[in-house]
Amino acid sequence: MAKLDKIFAKAAELNASDIHIVSDEPIVFRLLGRLRKLKIPALTRQQCREMIPELLNPEQKAILEQHLQIDFVYELEGIGRFRGSAMEHQRGISAVFRIIPPRVRTLEELGMPPTIQRILDEHQGLILVTGTTGHGKSTTLAAMVDYINTNRPHHILTIEDPIEFIHPFKKGVVNQRQLGANTHSYANALKSALRQDPDVIVIGELRDLETISLAITAAETGHLVISTLSTSSAAKTIDRIIDSFPAREQNQVRTMLSEALKAVVTQRLIPGADGTRMELALEILIGTLAMGNLIRDAKTFQIFSIMQTGKGVGMRLMDDSLMALLMDKRISAAEAAANATQPARFKTLVEPEGEAPKN
Repeated sequence: MAKLDKIFAKAAELNASDIHIVSDEPIVFRLLGRLRKLKIPALTRQQCREMIPELLNPEQKAILEQHLQIDFVYELEGIGRFRGSAMEHQRGISAVFRIIPPRVRTLEELGMPPTIQRILDEHQGLILVTGTTGHGKSTTLAAMVDYINTNRPHHILTIEDPIEFIHPFKKGVVNQRQLGANTHSYANALKSALRQDPDVIVIGELRDLETISLAITAAETGHLVISTLSTSSAAKTIDRIIDSFPAREQNQVRTMLSEALKAVVTQRLIPGADGTRMELALEILIGTLAMGNLIRDAKTFQIFSIMQTGKGVGMRLMDDSLMALLMDKRISAAEAAANATQPARFKTLVEPEGEAPKN
């Protein structure tokens, strides 16, 4: 039994999202989006040097020693899986662990609107799940895979770093490849994927130009491609993809993206008003003909206006989602303002300190 197993079990019991193991500090949990130090003695550098490598196999230890960092998954039977990232730093060695739920939650359980299912019923194109780190992109990606796996007899090929959720065979066949263990890079796996008869290709993250280019090409050639990107809004996602390419290629990329893009789902987890859970706020961009024209004509600054008028086809702005959560009293006005694109819309609703909330 590894020394950290009891810590992992306690974190899962408290529904923490992350665990920080850092030398010269107590163990830290992230609860409802905020870091909380446990009331225990600080870990010594020697303790961290013993506890973290204990979770690694010999090959992973060699990688850590060579590259001074490693991403990996640790599984604790009966408790769950933990995505770890260990690194050397000026005070020794530390690691951060993301808790992976023991089962894949459905789109309905995550609070996704029916629009998401309609998007996933597409048979080709590019679907992007975006948001900043720690806001549930991997969980949503897994739910999307599970929805397709449950409803369609498709071959789903995933490329992940590392594999987090394990998908059983349902109606479809799911083959999961992990960077390092099963393939050398996203680009390498994507090049061979097109010869492996996939209906759906899931890419853990669009990290570099080659991966983005191959993903768009795969979406254009008849595959449904689903991936994630660390951007904070739908419009910024479009700009990020286009700006990844050299200037001389951007016109061609705009044309390809305008035809391939089916949706961008940007999500943000907000601490709930009751202090017991996180609430999901969504921004949804749908790849309509009008949206495609804006992308092709380099008029992404008009995306906000198209999304405002596209509610009938399922589009949604982040601020509208925040307002709906606020009106349902699921989040506070202060949290809504802190996460809004246009905070002024919410600041008039924030109660002054010391004043009781208005009913």
